[in-house]
Parts: sequence; structure tokens; C-alpha cells
Amino acid sequence: MASAPPTDNWVARLLTGLGYVLLIPLFPLAVKIVQEYERGVIFRLGRLVGAKGPGLFIILPIVDRMVKIDLRVFTVDVPSQEMITTDNVTVKVDAVMYFRVVNPEDAVVKVENYFRATALIAQTTLRSTIGQSDLDALLAKREEINQRLQVAVDEATEPWGVKVSMVEVRDVLLAPEMVRTIARQAEAERERRAKVIHAEGEFQAAERLAEAGRIIAASPGTLQLRYLQTLTEITTERTNTLVFPIPIDLLQALTKGIAASSTD
Repeated sequence: MASAPPTDNWVARLLTGLGYVLLIPLFPLAVKIVQEYERGVIFRLGRLVGAKGPGLFIILPIVDRMVKIDLRVFTVDVPSQEMITTDNVTVKVDAVMYFRVVNPEDAVVKVENYFRATALIAQTTLRSTIGQSDLDALLAKREEINQRLQVAVDEATEPWGVKVSMVEVRDVLLAPEMVRTIARQAEAERERRAKVIHAEGEFQAAERLAEAGRIIAASPGTLQLRYLQTLTEITTERTNTLVFPIPIDLLQALTKGIAASSTD
């Protein structure tokens, strides 16, 4: 059998090369750009390849699929929740939450919608945390409650690659009758403190008077000096008639002084 001429082999290779060239447009390459604050989670034939970015990437449209995840901090308004505290007071509380994605792969693979799931976890945690607190703690220990909320929500969202940095209770709304009750309670507390302060002042004044009495009793001349000082203060007043009593002890001291001077 006669062999094919060499020219036929060259033509076959040329046709095969042209076939590959014609097949290339059937599988075009896709160019993806990932921003600095994003990561692109790439799946190849359904398998997780990893998170890429930032920068420019070339993927195959049919073989590869890329999901972009924003790494910036999200702010979520937790809707107002009506709940009952441990002391049977009905309140409405709303909050604001700040979180961000720290593991893009888990945020895509382990939860269907990490944003909605995190928001719902915050709502349920807010209800349970407020339900375990009384009204006084809710009004006076806001920072402690915020810390408890942040820890609880962060523990729940950690498997999803989400980090909750802050949960803040914003408004606590009470029924009108409860507001009036709290106002009366605050007024009574202020009156109690005023009475206590007044009683302490009276007690301290009584102690000082008793001490002054002991000093005067120990030195009778001190009483006379105090009497003369009082006379000096009275004479400064603009009065036409001045009537004041003279203690017998003072008259005796003056009498003794006059007698002593006449004897000399």
C-alpha cells in the first residue's frame, strides 16, 4: 500500500489547529474586578477554591463562579421589640448593631444570607436579654446590657464568619402611667435625700453648740467677751432705741473692779 504524501500530514495538522482556534470563542474568558474592600469567593465546578482579592481576575464563565463579599462595617437598625422585664414592666426597646465579615468563605458557604441571619439573631437576642433584666437595670446599667448583647450575638454569628463589634440599645419606651410612676418615685427619693441632709445639718449644728457650751462653761470670761462682741454688732444697726440686758456676772465683775480701784 502506498503511503500518504507528506503534504497530507501537514494539511491535517493545519486543519486541527484551525479547529482549536475556532473553539476558543466558544469558551470566552471573563474578567472580574474586586475592590479593595471586597473579596471574591470563587467556586470551580461547584467546589470552593478560596477567597481572592483585591484586584483583577480571569475566570471561565461556565467552569467558575465568583461571589463578591463586602468587608466593610454594616450598620443594622434592630426594630423596636415589645417585651416584659423581670419586674413585670412592659417596655419597647430598639437597638443598633455594627458588624462586618471577617471570613468571606464561611459567610458564603455556611449561611444562605449572612446579613439577614445576623439581623434576625440580633432581634431574638435583644428580646431574651431584656426579658432577663429589670427596669432599673435597663435604665441605669445600659453599658452592661450592651456588652451582654454584643457577646451573645457575636457568639451566635462566629460560625458564619461574621464579627459583631457593637450592639447599642437606643430608646426605651414606657407606658404613660409607668412614666408618671417613675416620676413620683424620683420626686419621693429627692425629698428623702433633702430630709436626710437637713437632719445631718441639724445634728452637726447641735454638736457644735454643745462643744461651744462646754468651752464657755470651762472659761466664764469667754461668755463676757461674747456678750461684748454681740453688743458691738448690735450698735452697728440703725436703730433709735436700744434695749439690752446686762448679766449679773458682768455687773459683779465691774463692781469688783471699781472697789479695787477705790481701795488703791
